[in-house]
Amino acid sequence: MFGLNRKDATLLAIVAALIVFAPFILNPFPAESGWAQFNAGYPDLMQRFVIFGIFAIGFNILFGLTGYLSFGHAAFLGVGSYAAVWMFKLLSMNVIPAIILAVITAGLFALVIGYVSLRRSGIYFSILTLAFAQMSFALAYSVLTPITGGETGLQLALDDPRILDAAAAGGNIPVPSLFGMEMRDSVDLTFGAWVFTFNFGYYFCGLVMLIAFYLSIRIFRSPFGMMLRAVKSNQQRLNYTGLNPRPYTLAAFVISGMYAGLAGGLMASMDPLAGAERMFWTASGEVVLMTILGGVGTLIGPVLGAGMIKYMENIISKINSDILHTWFAFLPDGLEDVVVGLIYPFIGKGWHLTLGIVFMLVVIFLPGGLVQGGQKIAAVFRRRSANAGGAEAEAAKQNPAE
Repeated sequence: MFGLNRKDATLLAIVAALIVFAPFILNPFPAESGWAQFNAGYPDLMQRFVIFGIFAIGFNILFGLTGYLSFGHAAFLGVGSYAAVWMFKLLSMNVIPAIILAVITAGLFALVIGYVSLRRSGIYFSILTLAFAQMSFALAYSVLTPITGGETGLQLALDDPRILDAAAAGGNIPVPSLFGMEMRDSVDLTFGAWVFTFNFGYYFCGLVMLIAFYLSIRIFRSPFGMMLRAVKSNQQRLNYTGLNPRPYTLAAFVISGMYAGLAGGLMASMDPLAGAERMFWTASGEVVLMTILGGVGTLIGPVLGAGMIKYMENIISKINSDILHTWFAFLPDGLEDVVVGLIYPFIGKGWHLTLGIVFMLVVIFLPGGLVQGGQKIAAVFRRRSANAGGAEAEAAKQNPAE
């Protein structure tokens, strides 16, 4: 299917199913239940899941295949956002031109930064990318204020030219759309106590992520991907063969930057605002965590890592002491206070502590990330199935009459 083998086609189908059924998967508890705060079915959060999934998929092409760890990928995310908002301001509110400009601008920016940074490897490469990202943040925050909006960010205004949309201009600031369908349009379906929101913007982002995931599979399985793995395995040995690895690593860096620009363009398409905070070093560190948590060098791992971190950031962080007391109200008063006191530091504002513990456990016990954990669970079930089949065969040998 689509030039993929059976295993890769299965992965693509799994990602497609996750995208389609996310409103159901992320909304498992009735609204009036004590566990409803774990619901993540609202459109903004679902959009962040898939957008940061694209960001992590692109980062994995560089880090997972070549081993080059970039601490500055948020610069491309920010550049893509700024490019998309400027397209909305100057040309049209249609998201397609904005996304195309975001990808191209981020790719050109990555070409410049990668050409300089890839002259070094290891920690020196990481520090160079971090330096470029922080310089980009400083420029966007203060120096290039007329272009970036400074600390308030780049926003839409009523007096923007919007050349292609000028005839349709009204009294309100328009919203991003795709051939007349607004990104914020949604339909709520109610099934008893459950409410599922089908948001057009989310499914558009999901379709883009599915295409991005498919392209990453093709890159991983291509001769180009094999060359990148050779760079990661032993770059010196590759040099001895007479091949220059720099064009391959630069191409991987640019492709990865274009993925980040695509994510930035989608962020601006869902919320037409671009700020310098998207280029800060913490955003670069976040995508590193997503990739490592899901599984470096795996195809679906970055998607899982992005989903887990964004879920914890937006759901676990919203739980407070009142919610905990509601959950444990069945306990005696003294014991209830003790249990709440033990759990409270790990939720709400302390969600970073929970994330740190999860990350530490994954690194220690599952160095291959969440994907490795899934593989171990699957291996256990296969072993049990094989043992059960062997026992049945042995029983049949002992009782041939049956």
